[in-house]
Amino acid sequence: MKRIAVLGSTGSIGTCCLDVIGSHQETMEVVGVTAHSSWEQLGRQTQSFHPRWAVVGDESLKATTAADAFSPRTELLFGPAQIERVASSPEVDTVISGIVGAAGLRSTWAAVDAGKTVGIANKETLVVAGPLIMELAQQNNATLIPVDSEHSAVFQAMQSGRREDVKRVVLTASGGPFRGQTHDSLQDVTPKQALAHPTWNMGPKITVDSATMMNKALEIIEAKWLFGLEPDEIQVIVHPQSIVHSFVEFVDGSVVAQLSPPDMKLPIQYALTWPERTGGPSPKIDWQSTMTLDFEPPDFDAFPALKLGFDVASKGGTCGAVLNAANEIAVERFLNEDLRFSDIPRACRAILETHDFDPSPSLTDLFRLDSWAREETRRWQP
Repeated sequence: MKRIAVLGSTGSIGTCCLDVIGSHQETMEVVGVTAHSSWEQLGRQTQSFHPRWAVVGDESLKATTAADAFSPRTELLFGPAQIERVASSPEVDTVISGIVGAAGLRSTWAAVDAGKTVGIANKETLVVAGPLIMELAQQNNATLIPVDSEHSAVFQAMQSGRREDVKRVVLTASGGPFRGQTHDSLQDVTPKQALAHPTWNMGPKITVDSATMMNKALEIIEAKWLFGLEPDEIQVIVHPQSIVHSFVEFVDGSVVAQLSPPDMKLPIQYALTWPERTGGPSPKIDWQSTMTLDFEPPDFDAFPALKLGFDVASKGGTCGAVLNAANEIAVERFLNEDLRFSDIPRACRAILETHDFDPSPSLTDLFRLDSWAREETRRWQP
C-alpha cells in the first residue's frame, strides 16, 4: 500500500490527485491532506478518505473550524509547521506537492529532506530554490517526479534515450486566451478575460500566468534545474489544442513526444505509479475522430514574460525567487484591478533589475528576498 500525503488537496491539482487515488484504493492510501483555508472542503475529503491527518494552514481559523466536519479517524492540525510535519512523517511514502506559489517551498523541502518520493506540482519550488532542492534530493536519496503536464511529458520522453543524447527540450504552451493578439491589443485586458482559459480548468493565479505566459517562463526555469539543461537547450512552442504536452529532440534528429487529452489526472497518476503504468480515470484520445494539431512560434513582443524566463534561467542565483515573488503580487494586484495586464511582466522586470543579486544564495537568503520582492511589488507604480 502506497501511503500518500496530498499537500494542497483542495486545489485543482489536489482534487485531481484524490480522484486518481480513489480509483486505485487497492494500492494507494491517503494518510494526509492539507489546505490553506478551505476547511469545509477539507473536511469533506476526510469523510471520503479518512486520512491520519488533516492540516488547515491558516492558524487564525482554528477557533472557527468545525471539528465535527472532519472524519473521526482524522487528527485535525493547524499551521504551516504541521504541514511540514506531515510531509516528513515516517508514515508517508509519497508527497504530492500541490500548494500554489512560494508557500509550498517549505513543505516540499521537508519532504525532500526526509527522502520522500515527491510529485512536484508546485513549480515555484524549483523556480525559487532549484539548485538547493536538487542537491538536497541527491543527499537524501529523495526522488523528484514532475507533475506539471509539460515536465511530466519531458520526464516520460527522456526515457527513450540517454541524457547525453538529448539535443533540446521543447515545452508546449496553449497560448492561453490571448493567443494571436498583439502587444497593443493586450494593454486593457480585464481579469474576467484573463481568467477565461480555452483549454485548462485551473485556479485564478495559474490561469492568469497562462494568459501572460509567465507560467511558461517559470516552466523554463523549472526545466533547467529538474533536467540539468542549459537555457539554449530549452525552447517553447505554442500548441493550442494542448494534446502534445512537450517534446524531447535527440542528437540523431529523433523527436519523442507525449500526447494525451488536457487533463491533469494522467501526469498525477504517472507520478504516483512510476515506474509502472496502470489504467486510471484520465480521459483517452479518440483515434477514430478527425484531429488537427497546430504549432506556432511564440510572440515574444506580445508576451514579454517569456523573455524573463530565459533571462532568469541564464542568470540563476536569486533571480528565480525574485521573479516568482514579484509575479505573485503583480497577479494579485491585477486581479484586484490595481494593475493592468501588461503591467505584470513590467513590474517583474523592474523588481528583478533593482534587487541585490547573489549567484549562490542560501535558503535564508531566498526567503528574505522573497519577502523583499513582494513588498517592492506592492509599492511599484507603472
